[in-house]
Amino acid sequence: MQNTLELMLAGQASRLRSTLLGFAAAAALVATATAQKFEGLALSPPMGWNSWNTFESNINEQLVIDTAEEMKANGMLDAGYEYIVIDDTWALRERDADGNLVPDPEKFPSGMKALADKLHAMGFKFGIYGDAGKTTCAGYPGSQGHEYQDARTFASWGIDYLKYDWCATGTRDAKEAYTTMRDALYAAGRPIVFSICEWGDNDPWLWAQDIGHLWRISGDIYDCWDCEFKWSRGFKAILDGYHESKPSSSGRDGLGQYAGPGGWNDADMLEVGNPGLTLAESRSHFTLWAMISSPLMAGNDMRVVTPEIVDILTNKDIIALNQDPDGVAGWRIFTAPEKYEIWVKPLHDGDWAVTVLNTSETAEEVKVEWERMEQTFPDEYTIRDLWADKDLGDTHKPLEVSIPSHDVLTVRLSKK
Repeated sequence: MQNTLELMLAGQASRLRSTLLGFAAAAALVATATAQKFEGLALSPPMGWNSWNTFESNINEQLVIDTAEEMKANGMLDAGYEYIVIDDTWALRERDADGNLVPDPEKFPSGMKALADKLHAMGFKFGIYGDAGKTTCAGYPGSQGHEYQDARTFASWGIDYLKYDWCATGTRDAKEAYTTMRDALYAAGRPIVFSICEWGDNDPWLWAQDIGHLWRISGDIYDCWDCEFKWSRGFKAILDGYHESKPSSSGRDGLGQYAGPGGWNDADMLEVGNPGLTLAESRSHFTLWAMISSPLMAGNDMRVVTPEIVDILTNKDIIALNQDPDGVAGWRIFTAPEKYEIWVKPLHDGDWAVTVLNTSETAEEVKVEWERMEQTFPDEYTIRDLWADKDLGDTHKPLEVSIPSHDVLTVRLSKK
């Protein structure tokens, strides 16, 4: 263990909190000066629910209302999950004679404006799905060539959030496509959070800050620990991809260096509570999405959600890490291969979040020797276990814990 911790220290660059926050502030200033997107939106990662992970094309008006009612009753709305987003297949296969998108009257008999009004009256905001190509991924009408018309339609319906996909785009330039819809939304006049669902194919973290409020960094997520398929992968595989980019002058490895208030890396919707994950894996998945400041968009069936999953999704201390006002995304500082990883995230007022993720198939005994990480944590801190909701002393002495397979320890360090 001593050699492991020495590697931790040797492999860690100096990360000064003031430098991190200065970088985020400078990036926000540049975005404000140049962007023609709606400012003041998504100042923290958006939270809500999306229909795709569980229901795919089997969506309808009653499902949306039932989901909203359950989220209001189980405390998710109060916890911050404000966006209810319907994904692909909500429309008819053809536009009307005037070229307008038409909601499927069998699935949504009241229409989108009436549904939006219901959700707004319940305290939610309403999101919808579109595509930058000729068709959506499921073959429904896309917005290419209809951007301004569709933006006006969405605004007239009271839409608050647009997930904009990347199917059937051919040779279209991604930055041009998303800029066109950004401008169309702005011209329509209704503030709408713009979610760029381009799958990370064209490095959107390098150009999307001025265009959208969040941008996908990978293909679709799947409810498994570390699987990989042609178009989808498990949350651990996405997490590894998030980390695998070159270090920056800010000291933050990975894609987190590009995110901040008003513009977020989107690691895709949550699979928390879906059948492919254990309870421990759901807890780890939720925690790491909070640590990297990814949007928290639930994707499970709220009508049958268990109390244990609700407890995960509504853990106020973990949500607070995700919604921290400084908006600095976390990064991985150490890996013990096949055993565990350590992730850190600076927080408002000098606090830090530290997560130890057990990546092995068995429980791991971990000893965190804080004095070996004095470049990251130069002061003495009290330690609060955010999942067990108890104090664990302070950083004056090492922290020794046993972490079950694929589970996490997440602590908040506060200056003494």
